[in-house]
Formats: sequence, C-alpha cells, structure tokens
Amino acid sequence: MSTARSLLLGKSPRYFKAFLGNPRTGRGTAAAFSKTSVVSSSSSSNLQDFFNPTEVHADLRSMLRDFVKKEVEPQALDFNRTEKFNLPLLRQLGDLGLLGLTVEEEYGGTGLDAAAVVLAHEELSYSDPAFCLSYLAHSLLLVNNLSTNASPEQKEKFLPAAVAGQHIGGMGMSEPSAGTDVLGMSTKAVFDHRSDTWHLTGQKMWITNGTLDGGKTTGDLFLVYARTGPERSDITSFVVEKDMPGFQVGQQIHDKLGMRASPTAELVFDNVPIPNGNVIGEVNGATLCMMRNLEIERLGLAAMALGIARRCINVMKDYASDRKAFGKTLWDFGQIQSAISTSYAEYMAGRCYVYALANQLDLDSYGNGLDADGTKLYCAQMAKTVADRAIQVLGGYGYVGEYSVERLWRDAKLLEIGGGTNESHHKNMARDLKRGADLE
Repeated sequence: MSTARSLLLGKSPRYFKAFLGNPRTGRGTAAAFSKTSVVSSSSSSNLQDFFNPTEVHADLRSMLRDFVKKEVEPQALDFNRTEKFNLPLLRQLGDLGLLGLTVEEEYGGTGLDAAAVVLAHEELSYSDPAFCLSYLAHSLLLVNNLSTNASPEQKEKFLPAAVAGQHIGGMGMSEPSAGTDVLGMSTKAVFDHRSDTWHLTGQKMWITNGTLDGGKTTGDLFLVYARTGPERSDITSFVVEKDMPGFQVGQQIHDKLGMRASPTAELVFDNVPIPNGNVIGEVNGATLCMMRNLEIERLGLAAMALGIARRCINVMKDYASDRKAFGKTLWDFGQIQSAISTSYAEYMAGRCYVYALANQLDLDSYGNGLDADGTKLYCAQMAKTVADRAIQVLGGYGYVGEYSVERLWRDAKLLEIGGGTNESHHKNMARDLKRGADLE
C-alpha cells in the first residue's frame, strides 16, 4: 500500500493523537459542525463524486473535517483576535501528510493531485482561512514549487524537513514597489565567479510566514525571485535559508483587516551570499516557473473562498431556523430565502468551476492561466458577497465575532488582492480570450 493510501485510509497513529482533547468551542460552532459527513443531502450524489473523484479524495476530506472540527475550529477565534500564529498546529499538518500533499513519496510527500489541493484548502478555510493561508504559502508557494522545479539533489536537501513541518517558510515575489507588476521587481542577485556564490540584495513585501516568532527572526526557508540579467524577464529563483548572513525581518505587518492569524512580514536581503547549489532551475529562467506556480496558487485561493462561502451558508441556515420574528422563523421571509438560496447557487457554481479545473489539471503543466484566474476572480468575489449576506441575515449578531461571519467577511477580502488582484485577473483573462479561439 502506498504512503498516501496508508496515511489517508489506514490513519497513522499520529492522526489519532491529534484528536486528544477539545476543551472549547465557540457559540454557533456546534451547529456549523453538526453534519460532518462528506456526502451532502443538498446536492446530487453525482456532484459529490465530482467533488471527491476517488476514494482517496473522499477519505482525505473526511479526515480533514474531523481534524478541522477538533483542532482548527477551537483555536480560530482567539488566534485571529490576538494576531498570533499557531505554529504547532501547522506542524501537525506535517504529521498528517498535508504539508507535502503534491510531493513525491520518495521525499516524504503524499503524492496526490490538484483535486486534493483544492479540497484541503476548502476544508481548512471552513474554520480558519488565516491558518489556511499560512498552509498555502508553505505547501504550495514553497513546497510544491520545489517539488516541481528543483533538481533531485535539491529536493533531497530541502523537501523532507519542509514536508515534515520541521522547516516552515514561503515564497518571496512581491516588493514594496512591485506587486501586480511582478517583473518590475528590483531585488537583484549578482554572481561572484571567484567564490561560486550569488549575492542577493533587496526587499520582499507581504510575505506570508515571513516570520514565525512575532518579528524576531525570519521563517526557516524561502523561495525568492530576483533579477539576474538586463532583460525584464531575466528572473532567477533562489532558496534562502534562515540565518544566512544579511537575511533578516524588516518588519512584521500588524493590524491587517483580515487573515490576522497568518503572519505577514517584510524580508530584507543585505548582500546575502547564496551558494550556487541554491539556484532553482535555470539562471534567468524562473519566469515560467513563477507563472506555473501562480496557477495552482490561484486555484488554492479559489478553494479557500469555497470554504468561506460554505461556512457562511451553514451559519445562515442555522440562524434562520433558530431565530423567530413576528411569530415565524426567518426561513418564512422572502428576503432571507433569497439571501440563502442565491448564496447556495453562487457557491455551487464556483465549486463546480474550481473542481472542473482541478480534476483535469496536471501540476507539471503550464498554460492554465485563463481558468486559474477565472476561478479565483469569481470565487473571491462570491465568498465576500456570501459573507456579506450572512452578516445581513444575522443582523447585529453578524456584526460581532461570536458567529464568525464578520471574520470570514474580512478574510474574504484578501482573496480579491493576494495572489493576484481582481484587476490583474481581468487583464490576464482578457489577453487570453482575445488570443484564443471562439468559445464552443
């Protein structure tokens, strides 16, 4: 039996240890988790097969729902309120095989596919999108990127510890003056032939997992893009390790609107010496790797939006059943019926779009940008709209943190900015549609 199947179907001993103790849940939580079955009575069994394409996917979803209910949900509110990062909980995902979901088994990974990536992000975001964002930065922006683009020797060096959760990190692309215009980055690396070493200088901004200890030190490992030639696309990717001379935290970003339990930092590179063996892929050839990894990142972010929307719909349903006005439950009022039913239709449209792409996506392929952009563009706006409706349905209760929907609304806004703004998706999609054949 493969590592993936034995882990997901046989359930390792560490899986069961993760469930010891569950002292507290917030108000409204029990109802939100009252039905944890993977199969929903609200949609057809054929659609459920679409969302769980194999037995392994169904078991992965079931395992994650248990883990989210028992481990992620109880901590979500407090860690978001205090802007603290739950590093031990993220490391637990290494015990479950989730930090290397797409990594080959020979490097400690689980060896699964894009559909597994999507369902993992959907399930984690149902309770804590901020925690899931840190998971995405580590598992997709760092680990999947290395798994796809690094040499066998580099994979052997970096992946086992990252997959196990011993090293936690992310990716450095955006800069203080280069966001959507990513090829306008000014961070540069210069090669020293005498020492066979690159020297990296510059800054990276908005880096998830940039610090894990409140801004004292950097995270453990980062894939960093830097300019290495005169042409606009002359970009190279480097692995930068904690404690390399000149590598430090510029600042931790505090007081964010949402995703407050996910640490965000500015990273500074002051003539950091990078051994030639830490160059990932070809020199001046990282643009393709960057764009390819953006596709699975955007699909993961779209899946996060699905988790947010599903949670908000369930909260609305439960509240509409419990709350009475004018002698009736809220379910009896047309405005509430409209809010919930419209939200469900929009959620299902987004979910079908996301899984249609994920179920056929080859993680080693390139050129899936139109629908990677499209899923994120649609689902990010959909999740924010559904969360907004949930606040409105709950009234005053929706405006406070007790019922989670105001936090989910704030978290959803980041999905319209991070990993590509709505405007960048418009630009990319219009370009691809203009070039492409007529729709069939």
